[in-house]
Amino acid sequence: MDPRRGRGTGRIVALAAALVALVSLAGIGSAIADTSTPGGATGATGATGTTGATTTCAAADTTCTSTPDTPAAKQPRPCPVSAATCPTDQVLSNETTSTTWAYDDATTPVRRAPSTSSPRVATLHQNTEDDLPEVYIALRERQVGSTNWVELRIPMRPNGTTGWAPRAALSDFQAVTTELVLTRADETLKLYRAGHLIFSAPAGIGTPGDPTPTGHFWIREEFPVRGDAAYGPFAFGTSAYAPGLTDWPGGGVVGVHGTNQPGLVPGRPSHGCVRLRNSDIARLSHLVPIGTPLLIQ
Repeated sequence: MDPRRGRGTGRIVALAAALVALVSLAGIGSAIADTSTPGGATGATGATGTTGATTTCAAADTTCTSTPDTPAAKQPRPCPVSAATCPTDQVLSNETTSTTWAYDDATTPVRRAPSTSSPRVATLHQNTEDDLPEVYIALRERQVGSTNWVELRIPMRPNGTTGWAPRAALSDFQAVTTELVLTRADETLKLYRAGHLIFSAPAGIGTPGDPTPTGHFWIREEFPVRGDAAYGPFAFGTSAYAPGLTDWPGGGVVGVHGTNQPGLVPGRPSHGCVRLRNSDIARLSHLVPIGTPLLIQ
């Protein structure tokens, strides 16, 4: 054998091995950079994201960890943005035709991100300002290490606060298909069930100086009113807090209630609460379950 040919063959083999290695590295790089939806996944977009088998981990999400989430654990490592490695969130509510809610089972910190090392946003509490059981809207669920976390809407100032709590701190999930929509421009409150309009009534809302706040809220409590004709026969307590103070407890909880001044409805007579004529609030009291989302726009 010609020794020069042997050295040439060795170079060819070495070059071939190098090319294979480069191709493998390119494949790994493509996997890490892959932010697409997993193949075959489908789903419909709702108010809180995309339902179905889709990956919702964002590039800025650094809450992923492959180790159990314990106080002794180190800070979670950054989550690779990849359909193969990011956790697949389970969307629990679209806040239109399907909404999941729960009570709290334990006084537990609510975190900014699904990790015990994340800053505390609030603390789960058992009762509303009226001393009725508190209700939390569950937006999505994610497993991080050995812990299942649930993203919740939190009833507090500022309006729109969300945070994460362990699934074990919540009661069994409850579900509703109703949605209330208050449109301030035409001073009308509507109720939908499974996307179908089943109730509509004129509403009194906040004055320009004390407006009814806009955003995504929900019905936390409902009860008959006795001994105060100003609130009519029935009232709903919401998760919204008015910019201005009202005589509702807690310094401005927005309520939906009746009135002894029906001539002011529709209109803008309140400090942020929503007033309905007594016949309308009485009818609505039979239609709206606890946990119903309320969109104020």
